[in-house]
Amino acid sequence: MNIGWLTYLLLLPLVGALVTLAVPKTKALLAKQVSVGFSLLTLVLTLVIAVGYHQNGAADYEETHTWIGAFGAHFALGLDGVGIVLVVLTALLTPIVQLASWNDAKSGRWSEKSFFVWLLVLEALSLGVFAATDVFLFYVLFEATLIPMYFLIGGFGGAQRSYAAVKFLLYSLLGGLLMLASVIGLYVVSAKAGDPSYLLTDMIKLDMSQNTERWLFLGFFFAFAVKAPMVPFHTWLPDAAAEATPGTSVLLVGILDKIGTFGMIRFCLGLFPEASKWATPVVLVLALISVLYGALVAIGQTDIKRLIAYTSISHFGFIVMGIFALTSQGLTGSTLYMFNHGLSTAALFLVAGYLISRRGSARIADYGGVEKVAPVLAGTFLFAGLSSLALPGLSPFISEFMVLAGTFSKHKVIAVIAVVGIVLAALYILIMYQRLMTGPVRDGIEKLKDLNFREVFAIAPLVLLIVGFGIYPKPVVDIIKPAVESTMQIVGVTDKAPEIPVTEGQK
Repeated sequence: MNIGWLTYLLLLPLVGALVTLAVPKTKALLAKQVSVGFSLLTLVLTLVIAVGYHQNGAADYEETHTWIGAFGAHFALGLDGVGIVLVVLTALLTPIVQLASWNDAKSGRWSEKSFFVWLLVLEALSLGVFAATDVFLFYVLFEATLIPMYFLIGGFGGAQRSYAAVKFLLYSLLGGLLMLASVIGLYVVSAKAGDPSYLLTDMIKLDMSQNTERWLFLGFFFAFAVKAPMVPFHTWLPDAAAEATPGTSVLLVGILDKIGTFGMIRFCLGLFPEASKWATPVVLVLALISVLYGALVAIGQTDIKRLIAYTSISHFGFIVMGIFALTSQGLTGSTLYMFNHGLSTAALFLVAGYLISRRGSARIADYGGVEKVAPVLAGTFLFAGLSSLALPGLSPFISEFMVLAGTFSKHKVIAVIAVVGIVLAALYILIMYQRLMTGPVRDGIEKLKDLNFREVFAIAPLVLLIVGFGIYPKPVVDIIKPAVESTMQIVGVTDKAPEIPVTEGQK
């Protein structure tokens, strides 16, 4: 059996988790160093794979091994332009989170070593989800990612961590149960057509009746809408993000939630094109509600991490809007948005975590005048906030612009109303900064320490990438476009995404 690059990529963090687990509990520092070392090796291998990736509409680095032959399940991996962008994001954020969370697990109910073990397990499973080209394998990995995240929230979070972890798990399991029903339905359809197979290449060719396709679509879409998260399936996210450690929140919002929007592209559009068109009006309305509701509720939050969580609900509304606008420009923008949102939200959560760990409180009312005593921390927080509100010249701007432009070409009213979300974004970010960082120095803030070298080193790559891709997004767009055009052909839309000038991010 020939083992390909992607199998090694998935195995590397799993091996790292086992090696870290074998380190004695008394040597917590060594365990953390081993964990970071394996995540950095995973990042290096990911970059090697990315450099060798062939930019075309088909999957690259494909490998297929028979897994459960009785019902056509395969251990099948491959990367298209959408998948490789999210694989790179996963491999990038994991070591950054490890460095930024160096001391965050000390107050957990388990050892620090366990925290870093679960991070590596989560990385391996997430990489597998984005690389899976077999529907059954995707489902198994989709559900398996819940396990490390449940323990990361429940074992190392805040006072209400158990409640938040259980709520996260129950919502996700409900969505997964409905997807399982659709996965079984796909097997029935595949078996009737001949030899059963869960390979995406075979599933795309299936001839389904209109009603069958729509019912199967709903099972997948509901699971992805919970994961995304979209209103009204979003209520688990603010609780989970508020109680989890900042690093866990980064992986939850920056990577795990992207599985929902990734699934909408790969499975909803790819396997159920007619049903996707049928559902578009309702999905666009739900996306618009998510944009506005998330932004409005964020303005009224009194907890820093809950505020950031609600901003992500708004941002995911933009991503889903671009996907179901069913234009190549909107879909390209959504995929780019997934990557850029991971960078900007990671920066915002991590800097917020630095702030909270110093003050010992996430309440906005407990702060004021931070910029006078910790200017580097305040400046980094402002940069992350401006990135989150999609300031021109920073990477999320071009993503949001493409989503709105792609939506406007077919759904003008939706796009025009969604622009209000941009105005609200400026409000919730600038109001939060004003309350936290400006004004007189409040009691308890005067001795607040500024960022140390490790903290600056951890967040520096995010700052550089946000600026770099804000000025020059073309390399990422070029990787995404062929996969988007291939998906649009399946859906029945052949318009091509426009070329992105070098200076587009500066507009």
